[in-house]
Amino acid sequence: MDSAPLSPGPGEVDDAKVVVGWREWVALPQADVAWVKAKIDTGAKSSSIHAFDLEAHQQDGQEWVRFSIHPWQRSDEDHVELSLPVLDMREVRSSNGQVEKRYAVALDVTLAGRTITTVMTLSNRDEMGFRMLIGREALERGFLVDSSISYAGGRPRRAVRRKNWGK
Repeated sequence: MDSAPLSPGPGEVDDAKVVVGWREWVALPQADVAWVKAKIDTGAKSSSIHAFDLEAHQQDGQEWVRFSIHPWQRSDEDHVELSLPVLDMREVRSSNGQVEKRYAVALDVTLAGRTITTVMTLSNRDEMGFRMLIGREALERGFLVDSSISYAGGRPRRAVRRKNWGK
């Protein structure tokens, strides 16, 4: 009796997986943000977003965190405020080796046309090249990374991209 393999072999692509590049434009539906440029980072376990003005508070007996984000990489314009339940506090080791405690929240992210809810840590990424990282925990939900391409999921029109450049 022949049986089909449970997963694709080397060099084959699972039809259920969406191919993304090393950088992508994503949307944040809960924040009503249509475009944020994100680095797809298979070296990072969790995803992270640039967040500032963090303020913890209690709501219905649970800890919540209120914070703001800047969706544009080189701009402080158009900040968006969010308030979400805290899932936990995570110790995250940054790329320079420092360990930092961060709030972790569940956030909806639309990547290459697929919306998933993923754990996102809140961090000051102001000095980083990307305001958002998408890590392995999110990518394991049906994405395949092709590091030779960018923006496989599409990108906004030029005027939106220029705003991200700070112009």
